[in-house]
Amino acid sequence: MILNTFETLPVHIRERILAFNASLERILGANLVGVLLHGSVARGEYRPGQSGVDALIILTDAPFDKLEAMGETLQRARYDASLEALIVTEDEIRGAADVFPLFYDEIKERHILLSGRDPFANVEVQNTHRRLRIEQELRETQIWLRSAVTDALGAREAIGGAVSRKVRQIRSALLALLALKGIACAPDFASVLAKAGETYGVDTKPLRDAREAPDAAYAALATLLGKAIADVDSM
Repeated sequence: MILNTFETLPVHIRERILAFNASLERILGANLVGVLLHGSVARGEYRPGQSGVDALIILTDAPFDKLEAMGETLQRARYDASLEALIVTEDEIRGAADVFPLFYDEIKERHILLSGRDPFANVEVQNTHRRLRIEQELRETQIWLRSAVTDALGAREAIGGAVSRKVRQIRSALLALLALKGIACAPDFASVLAKAGETYGVDTKPLRDAREAPDAAYAALATLLGKAIADVDSM
């Protein structure tokens, strides 16, 4: 399913994105397979002044001269619209579903196609690869969380900020884990956090504003990670 939330963006952001897309079409010509937006824009969670715009530029191949020619366009879009783009080839997409399963799932489910065609439509992602990636992301977060406390040197604000950022970064892993369990959930952060807390019996309220109670937020995230990891490890 492709969710087109492009029209909900501020007018000036839409105009800059369309200019970015037109510039790519002019520079790349037949070498351009497609340009799509994903992330918070496609989920309907874009917040002016806070969110960036995530783009994917898909090429038939990536010769040096074409990459160099895109430089000014990408820099302008980064400055004008906080747009960050990844550049991939169509062949790379076909061969990397096992490496980036959650990323592929999110793009397949929610994206905005600006031009060209969607090469993700016929790519299949296997549950085995999803499970491994979910476990990797959750275990990495578990290890990172401990380092965040030691690195803060007692500064509660730093701990709260770190927890707040990291819990948002594992949204896709938690959403994928819920899907593997057959639990339906909306993709936005608040829904995923609430459903994960309900599923694993963890009070996630402290995680909604980790800066207010960093100790409680740390404990909530550590508990949620422990239970989620145990669950995915048993699959």
